[in-house]
Amino acid sequence: MGAYKKESPINLLIGEIRHNPMLWLLVFVPVAFVGHKFKPDAHTILFVFSVLAIVPLATLLSHATESVAAKTGDTVGGLLNATLGTLTELVIAFAALRAGQYALVKASIAGAIVTNTLFMLGASFLLGGLKYHTQEFNRVNARLQAGLLFLATIGLLIPSAVSQVDPASAGAFTNKLSVGLSVLLIVAYGLGLVFSLKTHRELFGSSEHGEADEAPWPLGLALATLAGVTMLVALVSEIFVESVQGAALELGMTPAFVGFIVVALVGAAAEMAAAFSGARKNRLDLSVGIALGSAVQIALFVAPVLVLLSYVIGPMPMNLQFWPGAVVMILIATITACLVTNSGRSAWFLGVLVLMVYAIFAATLYLLPPRGH
Repeated sequence: MGAYKKESPINLLIGEIRHNPMLWLLVFVPVAFVGHKFKPDAHTILFVFSVLAIVPLATLLSHATESVAAKTGDTVGGLLNATLGTLTELVIAFAALRAGQYALVKASIAGAIVTNTLFMLGASFLLGGLKYHTQEFNRVNARLQAGLLFLATIGLLIPSAVSQVDPASAGAFTNKLSVGLSVLLIVAYGLGLVFSLKTHRELFGSSEHGEADEAPWPLGLALATLAGVTMLVALVSEIFVESVQGAALELGMTPAFVGFIVVALVGAAAEMAAAFSGARKNRLDLSVGIALGSAVQIALFVAPVLVLLSYVIGPMPMNLQFWPGAVVMILIATITACLVTNSGRSAWFLGVLVLMVYAIFAATLYLLPPRGH
């Protein structure tokens, strides 16, 4: 820590880039911007460049978040990373919403919830379990996040169920119901934050401290990096959104697979880097907080906000009516999260089981896209 006080923030960043080969991919950030300016129709190339640019940015975001978490605790650190990571999903969905691509918006929302709940959580259990025989985490926090996720699932299930009962009058009613539910879900999310961070925060401490970071950054540098990298991720995400549909056609991917799997994985890259790193350092509270916290933020905050924003920036109002397959997958993902986090302990095979559920969903969407997409 003494060495960090003597070095300037610029030297710290340069040193980190020199010693981490993953950060050498930062060269693709300006390459993606230049390519978008001069070759905006080269969809597949821009798609590859944007993905390669997001990976090192996610790595930087991970290191900065861990440095903040080292000073604030894993609960606040996980919430901070989930919040900043959710900005990427919000930007991607915002661009699609403005273009009127509501099918892509809903697929990306549902996919982000399922990807964070199953892939990120399962991979964290697996990566941590390969290094440690067993790991422990605060099951009170996991139960709260799973409960909020279940509430969000109900909010997404009701509009779909109502529309199936009376299709004739479903349109206007579903739109009004979606606005009301959006407000309720946002209120529930805000109260959940008050509960976990203020009135009952003593229940949400880390069960284990895990390994300390070898070189935590000063708080000022970490916060500045978080802000700058999040902005770059948002800009690169714009290029990604513009190129992903064209690239999907050229690569033979279905729209459902693109929205549910590809967009969700790229949008969650920043959170995944921090979650996987935390698991490998035996800080599973940070990993679980990021994985479930991100899913809860998307379900209780991002989705309702997009519904409300559609009345301002969209060509028409968007509702919370998702295709039945998406609702079923979100429900199964939520139940899976409740089951695997109930004991507060994990091992590598538990991660394999969770990842298998996600693999089943991915294979189904790749081979048999939902009707209407």
